[in-house]
Amino acid sequence: LLAAALRGPLLPAQQAALLAELDADPRAVLRVGLTPRHLPSLVENAPVVATEALLRLMRWPERAGEFLAVLARSGSEMSLHSLEVVNRLTAAGAVPTEFVHLYITNCINSCESTQDKYVQNRLVRLVCVFLQSLIRNKVINIHDLLHEVQAFCINFSRIREAAKLFRLLKQV
Repeated sequence: LLAAALRGPLLPAQQAALLAELDADPRAVLRVGLTPRHLPSLVENAPVVATEALLRLMRWPERAGEFLAVLARSGSEMSLHSLEVVNRLTAAGAVPTEFVHLYITNCINSCESTQDKYVQNRLVRLVCVFLQSLIRNKVINIHDLLHEVQAFCINFSRIREAAKLFRLLKQV
């Protein structure tokens, strides 16, 4: 099933079966052949499975670090699914602060380097909503990234979500 998840989205029954396998044996994530190289495909095709696999991997910090490094770099090719996975991991309190900061920085860089204005506006809105969620849920101490996030908001102030995030930053 993992091989199928790397190639494309799973059917709900397939996803449930794979999650049940991970629940039954946390070490299964080590045996199924998942490597850091596979992570971006898994995140895009099965974000729930990717999240659960990463949560299991956190029991082995040396292995988890390799996967988190790949996920942090994926911020440079940011997508809704990678934001979803990172949001779930942070909500579970499963990732180090340094990882979250690096991921956010890479997301901001991705927004700034995107040439297509439609795609850029969409990414900026997604990042702003993601950051608002992290701030409101007190997942991150925004003061560590305050200047970078404020500059991002000012740079994209024409986008409603960026203006809203800027107002939120002024309140914290």
